[in-house]
Amino acid sequence: MDVLAEVLHVSGARGALGVVLKAGGTWGLWLDSFPGAALHVVSRGTVWLHVPGEKPLQVQAGDSVLVPPGTAHGIAGGADVTMGSCDREEAARAMGDGRALRLGSAPVQTEVIVLHYEQDPEVHTPVLASLARPMHVTARENAQLGRTVELLTAEFAQPQIGTTAAVNSIVDLLLVQFVRAWLARHPQEQPGSWLGAMRDPVVSDALARVHAQPGRPWTTKTLAAATSVSRATLSRRFRAALGQTPGAYLTQWRIDLASVRLRDTDEPVESISGAVGYSSPHAFSRAFRRARGTAPGEYRSRLRK
Repeated sequence: MDVLAEVLHVSGARGALGVVLKAGGTWGLWLDSFPGAALHVVSRGTVWLHVPGEKPLQVQAGDSVLVPPGTAHGIAGGADVTMGSCDREEAARAMGDGRALRLGSAPVQTEVIVLHYEQDPEVHTPVLASLARPMHVTARENAQLGRTVELLTAEFAQPQIGTTAAVNSIVDLLLVQFVRAWLARHPQEQPGSWLGAMRDPVVSDALARVHAQPGRPWTTKTLAAATSVSRATLSRRFRAALGQTPGAYLTQWRIDLASVRLRDTDEPVESISGAVGYSSPHAFSRAFRRARGTAPGEYRSRLRK
């Protein structure tokens, strides 16, 4: 079971092109908090990432940095540059015309591709939302990521038939490659996050089993046996990695799966309850109400409206 792929799919973590920036001279752009995560890919030059309360981070050509959802931040050509606010209307016009947003003065010294990633609001299992601080992957750490950036840059440089579809696919691929590269190269960072939990072999094994068979009547004891550790060990490592018990995570994931099916399908509530691991519709309804504050049928009706 590819847990990352499964969670990204269910959570609807999809990317979209924000804007392509071309800058020179002295420049700086302050970006208000955005509901989703922002991935800044530097294809040329050097960019400084500014986050309130943190030291400016230098991001060089070939590097990428993922900023957590809802984080106000700025990007600039230097560590001590005064940043202006983003002109959203001009950015929208630039995107609509298929051109880059120009900043500073000629000649162009820096090029940045800004990508946005959002998660389905009905899914509460955190992936990108669990990030506590920006994640930085350098060009030398992952050549594969660099080649994908080159492919994206080439699509922008020579738009043709199918470019929109190609860009959308590359944007989604970039997120997977970025996370993969970061997990491999930064083993001591971002503890307590969903992505960080994937580094613990015991926790990642347990997650794979839960995601492969969410309808199975798992208990902490049976899950510990399946992963060949004691119940106490699994509970301790699970809480350290994710901040919750195996049972709490399982319930959260089951409710997420049910929420998406209630919204996107016409399956009977009874069918959904059994598919996500509840012995009876009554038990499912009780658990769903605790998690979402409303009964499954009412939840479906509200979303349909």
